[in-house]
Amino acid sequence: MPNLHDIQRRINSVNSTKQITRTMEMVSAAKIRKATERVAATTPYSDSMAEMLGHVAESAGGSENPLLQEHDEVKNVLAIAVVSDRGLAGGFNANVLRTVEKQIKKLSAEGVDTHVIACGKKAISYFSFRGIELDMVFKDLSADPTFDEAATIAQRAITGYTNGDYDKVVIVYNHAKNAAEQTLRTETILPIDASALAREEDFSKALEAGVAAEAEENVSTGDVDFEPSAEDVLDSLLPAYVKMMIYHALVDSACGEQGARRNAMKSATDNATEMVETLERYYNRVRQGAITTEINEIVGGAAALEE
Repeated sequence: MPNLHDIQRRINSVNSTKQITRTMEMVSAAKIRKATERVAATTPYSDSMAEMLGHVAESAGGSENPLLQEHDEVKNVLAIAVVSDRGLAGGFNANVLRTVEKQIKKLSAEGVDTHVIACGKKAISYFSFRGIELDMVFKDLSADPTFDEAATIAQRAITGYTNGDYDKVVIVYNHAKNAAEQTLRTETILPIDASALAREEDFSKALEAGVAAEAEENVSTGDVDFEPSAEDVLDSLLPAYVKMMIYHALVDSACGEQGARRNAMKSATDNATEMVETLERYYNRVRQGAITTEINEIVGGAAALEE
């Protein structure tokens, strides 16, 4: 049975841990605002890029651009895993890493080779420990991703897909649904389904206008003149769209990381508070027991002297 000194030392230790987790919670809460503002600034540009791509592809009609063409067989898949450089974020990293690992095993059973680009130290250590070779690695950028990082990844994906090294490119990351909740997303980067983007944008616009009948049909965007041609504009727009998709995923994941860490640290702080309360009650019971024992010994000694 621990003595009073041991219990008090445990209480002090838990209180010290509580101070750390509380501080980390406050730091993450402060960073969430900046990360959310960054996502809010990036999202309109990303949506406009998708809308423009859909309309240009529709105007161009058929296009022979390799980024729009599906390969006859899928024998090589490039998976981009986006996680954080640091831990203490609950299941933020584990959800992405386990999803990618399951996909690797599933595709391997089907005879498909999977190549991995790891964004974040946790992904690098996770896959390296399991003997999975990485095509590219990025670290120390998870909390503050740069467009250069996205452009480098996009260039590798575009070059590999065009040359036939990859037959499909997907990105797996945590979407910041709000400041407290993150959802796992797996998005196909290549090939690009431009016609689906056009249908999605037209459907959204019709819904916003409150016209149910028009929501089921393509909305006319009017005549647009392209210089030199719609096909040339589309060829220039596609690589930019791929870069923007990857950059938006990196920024979105950075925002989700701060939210996940704040939630994890809040839970740790609450658990520490509960543990301290439990230890203090236990400390008081042990202390009271020790006092009762001493009183009994004094009374018993006094009674023995009287006899």
